[in-house]
Amino acid sequence: MSKEERRVTGGKGRAKKEVSAGGVVFRRADAAQATRYLLIRDSYGHWGFPKGHVERGETAAQAAQRETAEETGLANLRLLGPVETIDWYFRLRGKLIHKYCHFFLFESTLGEPSPQLDEGITECRWFSLDEAQTELGYENARSVLRHAGELAQSLAP
Repeated sequence: MSKEERRVTGGKGRAKKEVSAGGVVFRRADAAQATRYLLIRDSYGHWGFPKGHVERGETAAQAAQRETAEETGLANLRLLGPVETIDWYFRLRGKLIHKYCHFFLFESTLGEPSPQLDEGITECRWFSLDEAQTELGYENARSVLRHAGELAQSLAP
């Protein structure tokens, strides 16, 4: 049992591992505005990135592309590479879960996002890097965005 599991559980039981994948989507800057990053708002009002479970037979990158397309309605996403893997613990129905989420960078050049309402996504919106950093509700998501921003900037034409 890891030190974190002992801290969270009080030394009782092991956490169930869950793996998911998500996308950080950006659009390159133009003369009118800075590079923009897409965030989604969940049913609790929190801003974050599209993500979901990796299904059997899928790679993390395939799951990230599928989930990002489903939750944002954007079909033409170009995978540019991995950003970061984060993990956290939470409880669901009394069980301790250790969640791992692999994030990938995607570029979107056309189309307007549309939230997947039946999955509780209430809004999709483009933000500047600074605005997105402010809106994100969790520090680990801000870390992912910082790394994605650095990667996107390094890929500029």
